[in-house]
Amino acid sequence: MSDPAQDPGLHPLPPPPSSGSVFSASRTVRTGDVDPQRRLRLDSIARYLQDMAGDDLEAAGHAGTDPYWIVRRTVIDVIEPISWPATVHLQRWCSGLSTRWANMRVRLTAEHRTSPPDSLERPDGLVETEAFWINVSALGVPARISEEGFATLASTTDTHRLRWVAMTTARPTDSPDPDMPEDRPHILRSTDFDPLQHLNNAAYFDAVEDELLHHPDLLRHPHRVVIEYSHPVVPGSSMTIRRRRSGDRLEMWMIVDDRVAAAATVTGWPNA
Repeated sequence: MSDPAQDPGLHPLPPPPSSGSVFSASRTVRTGDVDPQRRLRLDSIARYLQDMAGDDLEAAGHAGTDPYWIVRRTVIDVIEPISWPATVHLQRWCSGLSTRWANMRVRLTAEHRTSPPDSLERPDGLVETEAFWINVSALGVPARISEEGFATLASTTDTHRLRWVAMTTARPTDSPDPDMPEDRPHILRSTDFDPLQHLNNAAYFDAVEDELLHHPDLLRHPHRVVIEYSHPVVPGSSMTIRRRRSGDRLEMWMIVDDRVAAAATVTGWPNA
């Protein structure tokens, strides 16, 4: 991705490299992955990305040298929606890294199938994603990527001094703007938490999906979704959602104990 500090607009994510370590896999879209309109949901895409990351780590042989990673940001560009039934092909590679973190791209392309009673032909889907992953120790502290891991990641990018630059507004106004809707609660379920007793990264997208029910126009055209995670959410937490809509941009803040645990944006592509 272009450096947001220098290039703050919406720009396409870079294409796959012509050489280097690119991991590929395929999976079938299931009915549990889609909404009532058969659209592949954002939380399902995020889970695909998590599964792909684990499979890639195993295939590259770095599950022993670099076993622990956390996601700081997820970017999902829905260029052409993926819907059920379909087979999704995924490609994963590194698009930039430093000694302790890396931007990992995953491209999802879909072969849509027809099945009764749906006999309509649909365009092949295309979703581009990029996630900012931080390598951590067993204690969760940022750690240097191993020499072997760095060499594998660096094989697909010349960007070896990747910097963190936020893409969302970290903090909303302390008092909701009169033009903003009233904060609403978001119910967290026991199934939303992982073995580390943290809210699973994909579960944050459930809140985005809930909010998009009130903004269906953003889903009718290509759009970008960004979530940046700031503070872990543990079992027993209560979450409220603050949001603001301005033109083709929806902003959301997921607030726990008066702190923003995560900030999200959904933005329509210009001239799309």
